[in-house]
Amino acid sequence: MLDLGKPRFLGRHVMMKKEYAEALLTGRKRATIRLGVVKPKAKEVLLHSGGKIVAKLVIRKVYHKRFRELNKRDAKLDGYSTARELKKELAKIYGRVSPDTPVTVIVFEVVQRFDKLEEEDKWRGLNPIDIARMAVKRKLPLSEEEKKILETLVKTGSIRKTAYMLFGDVGKRHHVRRALRRALELLIEQGVIGKLS
Repeated sequence: MLDLGKPRFLGRHVMMKKEYAEALLTGRKRATIRLGVVKPKAKEVLLHSGGKIVAKLVIRKVYHKRFRELNKRDAKLDGYSTARELKKELAKIYGRVSPDTPVTVIVFEVVQRFDKLEEEDKWRGLNPIDIARMAVKRKLPLSEEEKKILETLVKTGSIRKTAYMLFGDVGKRHHVRRALRRALELLIEQGVIGKLS
């Protein structure tokens, strides 16, 4: 087996230009191809485009190959008709690419679009842990207590565990929910989540 080089890691946030994000949201594109060996740290990721978080994605498959090995199947996943068209676009993005350059194909499924938030739902259809993650990453103007609650929620993954850990009582979940509501209001108000502009 050929050595594909030292891996880079993909965290919980994936950045894409508007045109690629739109193609992903409409289903014309189901994958992204990145130069080098990229290893995702999480199965669920948040898609960022135009300075906003526009969707939640689940990584369905990851595989590695050489640039020269990209084929029509890979091109179709990335929204192109032919491998030649795909390679031309990648060269436009990355500059001259050697045929032996390793690439990573990451196949996604869009599980939630943030431009279609559910108004009647208290969390607008979002997962509370995702709200906390977005708020912590964006460094919103929250009180120190709210920041601590949200950071703890990201670590524990549970409103109940967070209430118990911080307040010694699962009955104090209302403190966690209050911090989440405030974070969600700020995320929407600041345009962090929503439509591609």
